[in-house]
Amino acid sequence: MRSTIFLSIAAAAGLCFSSASAQEKTLTIYTYESFIAEWGPGPKVKEAFEKTCGCVLNMVGIADGVALLTRLKLEGESTGADIVLGLDTNLISEAKVTGLFETHGIDTSAVNVPGGYTDDTFIPYDYGHFAVVYDTQAIKNPPKSLKELVEGDPSQKIAIEDPRTATPGLGLLLWMKSVYGDQAPEAWTKLKNRILTVTPGWSEAYGLFTKGEVPMVLSYATSPAYHLIEENTDRYQAAAFSEGHYIQIEVAALLRTASDKDLARQFLSFMISPAFQDIIPTTNWMMPAAKTSQPLPEAFGKLVQPQKTFLMGSDEVAKNRRAWIDEWLAAMSMN
Repeated sequence: MRSTIFLSIAAAAGLCFSSASAQEKTLTIYTYESFIAEWGPGPKVKEAFEKTCGCVLNMVGIADGVALLTRLKLEGESTGADIVLGLDTNLISEAKVTGLFETHGIDTSAVNVPGGYTDDTFIPYDYGHFAVVYDTQAIKNPPKSLKELVEGDPSQKIAIEDPRTATPGLGLLLWMKSVYGDQAPEAWTKLKNRILTVTPGWSEAYGLFTKGEVPMVLSYATSPAYHLIEENTDRYQAAAFSEGHYIQIEVAALLRTASDKDLARQFLSFMISPAFQDIIPTTNWMMPAAKTSQPLPEAFGKLVQPQKTFLMGSDEVAKNRRAWIDEWLAAMSMN
């Protein structure tokens, strides 16, 4: 997901591309703030799509993926969004229950993600495995497993994201549950001693990390590619965990109340074409969900390749998310 800290996060907040003239059609997309940051995918996606659509692409930034769903629930059928881009597969069942989404009806055979995910409403546009990214100048012996992270030196801190607002935070919650099962509350109680702070979204957590305020951060196995390509440094690395890594598959979908559904479907088709997919790896710093026109940069071949992938079904997540968050809150609040 996650392009921006990397450069100018603050400039992204509330950014909205809205230069529509009265004669032009407008397509409004709700997404997360880092997507529309100056150095994120948004500006390039806007430019590429507007060349083909005879329209204005209006992208509205909302803090993070979970917050996107919360915003849609609050707005209901009065939402101004035509498309939402930035939920992930963990949230699909909960999103469908709102009744706000419509089946896309387009050919998604180009999509290729681990596990072969398909859905009649939500279309993947990128994916990445969650990982603990660490500063090699601050940590010489990084954790080699989730167990080592949980039980390791409490003086070596990590920044994580809140599962109530951020999809990475929810991903860690589900990763912990996948590995620890019913023992997850006890594991959280141990890990609490290593958590410096819990941020609302990914951008804030990664910003603390790159400023040197914390030596580890919950991010993605793909995050080091940014530093390799843009900064020419291998200082920041992802720790390979022996149990495996939880995957995030990010998705987009059409709102039932969209003002121009043909235009919205045109964008969804564009989203899984090389014109869009070429933009993702070196702006959103995630893996493309469909073919690109060129091979990925060499740096992507140097990244951690998880040997096992965790992914819960969205029905299971929808059924248990509130209870698991309550477990997390209870563990985090213990003295």
